[in-house]
Amino acid sequence: MKTTHLKFIAFLCILLFMISCSKKVEQKEFTVAEYEAAAAHMDRSLYGLVYNQVTGANFINNNKLVYASKHKEGQKYFLVNTETKTKKEAFNHQELAESLSKEVGKEIKANALPIYGVSFSKDLKTLSFTAFRQKYSYNLENKTLLKEATKLKRASRNEHVSPNGKLAAYIDNYNLWVRNLETNAKTQLTFDGQKDYGYATNNAGWTKSDGAVLKWSPNSDKIATFQQDARGVGMMYLTSTNVGHPKLEAWKHPLPGDEKIFTIERVIIHLGSKPKTVRLKMNKDFQRGSTTDHIAGWNNELLDAQWNKEGTKFAFVSGSRDHKVAHLQIADANTGKVTSIHKEVVDTYYESGVNTENWKVLFDSNEFIWYSEKSNWGHIYLYDLETKKLKNQITSGDWIVKQVKHIDEKKRQIYFSAGGKEEGNPYHNYYYKINFDGSNLINLTPSKGTHTVTFSDDYSTLVDTYSTTTNPPVSVIRNNIGEKIIDLETADISELKAKNWQEPVEFSVKARDNKTDLYGVLFLPSKYDESNKYPVLNYIYPGPQSGSVGNYGFRAIWRDFQAVSELGFVVVAVDAMGTPMRSKCFHDAYYGNMGDNGLPDNITAIKQLAQKYKGMDIERVGIWGHSGGGFASTRAVFEYPDFYDVAVSGSGNHDNRNYEADWGEKWQGLLVDGKADGTTNYDNQANQLIAKDLKGKLLITHGSMDNNVPPSNTMLVVEALIKANKDFDMIMFPNKRHGYGDMTKYMTRKRWDYFVTHLLNAKPAKGFKLK
Repeated sequence: MKTTHLKFIAFLCILLFMISCSKKVEQKEFTVAEYEAAAAHMDRSLYGLVYNQVTGANFINNNKLVYASKHKEGQKYFLVNTETKTKKEAFNHQELAESLSKEVGKEIKANALPIYGVSFSKDLKTLSFTAFRQKYSYNLENKTLLKEATKLKRASRNEHVSPNGKLAAYIDNYNLWVRNLETNAKTQLTFDGQKDYGYATNNAGWTKSDGAVLKWSPNSDKIATFQQDARGVGMMYLTSTNVGHPKLEAWKHPLPGDEKIFTIERVIIHLGSKPKTVRLKMNKDFQRGSTTDHIAGWNNELLDAQWNKEGTKFAFVSGSRDHKVAHLQIADANTGKVTSIHKEVVDTYYESGVNTENWKVLFDSNEFIWYSEKSNWGHIYLYDLETKKLKNQITSGDWIVKQVKHIDEKKRQIYFSAGGKEEGNPYHNYYYKINFDGSNLINLTPSKGTHTVTFSDDYSTLVDTYSTTTNPPVSVIRNNIGEKIIDLETADISELKAKNWQEPVEFSVKARDNKTDLYGVLFLPSKYDESNKYPVLNYIYPGPQSGSVGNYGFRAIWRDFQAVSELGFVVVAVDAMGTPMRSKCFHDAYYGNMGDNGLPDNITAIKQLAQKYKGMDIERVGIWGHSGGGFASTRAVFEYPDFYDVAVSGSGNHDNRNYEADWGEKWQGLLVDGKADGTTNYDNQANQLIAKDLKGKLLITHGSMDNNVPPSNTMLVVEALIKANKDFDMIMFPNKRHGYGDMTKYMTRKRWDYFVTHLLNAKPAKGFKLK
């Protein structure tokens, strides 16, 4: 009896084991082929499959246009006459190819002319272009090709060329010099520059170069610049990874709360036989800009700076350390006397538009245009320069002026780009013109979408190219009241679609307040089946200076969103509250609490989308981002561990007390120490303080020589995780900067593997390498 009972128990155990084995699902292992098929969606060759796009548009005599367009049969150049509304090939491509072949000694095909910078003479008889780093002119009547002589020597990357093209300013031993590009003669302009107190110094801490930051006067006889005072400012250090002694990088880099940060002493330098420096009669300025956290723009141009046309007066905007004050002033170039013109004080931070300064002094009419968000929307205002009183508000309404593009002082008209005025997605970019008095507002680009334009010299006509996330670019010529003159090109994406290109899903949902509209894009696998369940991946860049999407125009490739989606995920990117290009209150949503990162909006967006897209599995959610996105994605698994399961974090500024002063002090406010409980107003954004709350999986990464976001930001979090006995994964990229350079593809593959492993419970492809 006992033996029979034991046999029965043994049989039952074996049966149960067999049943459990039969129900056990074998863990999927991805093949290299599957990874490669996914990666095909981010292959840069896909850009070349968008045909019939306008490039290199260049107006001639205001009523004619030359442009290039890549067609399936090759590159073509067209000449358009806006008066006769006709379009034809700009020149005989075959004849030019033959002439160029003879010149360079190798075959040039007519449908693949290696030329750029194409323009015509006013009589349309001569074609000018650059090929093989040489400028040429081609006579269309006698078919002769000539090299254009280069009269002036080229300036180096760190030199700043004058408007007349004859001089180049540069820094040598902390002082400013100019070099005559014709004779190579060098002239020293300043003599008291010294280490940490040099002229035109291009160092903002997070970014720096050897180029000179300055603004030439229109007639090239004066330079407006500054002497940067970095004496006593704290240092930043990085050390290389190599065999032997590491190399030390050390530079001035102020942090929030530092007693001393960069200040500038503004000067105007007069050139001539006896150069002289006029120091402006004012206190030192904080190194702050009205549009950015730097004072150097493209080509090291001094920002927030404007000369009058005679070069006798110089206008500029000074900013307070916390960005709450913007002060327009005008200096006399000869005496250095400074006159206060206008000062705006705000509760959070002042900005002069979207990525450009929108203020302008109109010296001839004794007026100035000022940008303000005092109505909760970014608009432009007209002031009297003498009385300093408001004459009238130029633009108004629940929409924003983004960038002032042109001011016609004679016709008293302003051309600008804006968002939110037209129905639909407020991030779409439109162009308008309006009179100084606010009358006759005209939409110059009425077709739905995001627009880019090229104006003729007299602004009578414009090339308008527009697209949406799903509609490829269309280019037309319009007049300056928005009427279409002639169609140019409609992009052809048939070959792109043949490569299994997937349209992104543009969406709108409600924000955390259940009232405000949010916008974003969603990516589904090409074989999406609603009856299946797909983990969600949330790409994030929280701002505050930009968002996760921002540009809702057409793209052949959206990062690797579709690629990673093909592995079995739904990818979501949303422009949350706290990001720009909307109202002031929208942008200010988490001022003083950067730890918010827009995460509540990302969460509510994903939940709303899951109600429509039933295949979204919001029980399995991953998040990733780089820089500010690294900060936010790490925050997500610390602060919302019950929603976010996995994070891949790249180069995050995890505690902005360890990032450059200007950034934190603009968006978080000035650091206030000395609270009774030992906390500070920066604690609510410090990731390491809540690292103990990690529940899911975290892969945290950084470049060891990151001179933008110092790696100490990540090490603070790593230290806290270890002390909290938390498991996590980490990659330090040796000798890499803020971007990972030739290790970027490795990082992308590791991110895919991480999500595949921890959200799909699958095995990554062995031996896969991104091409």
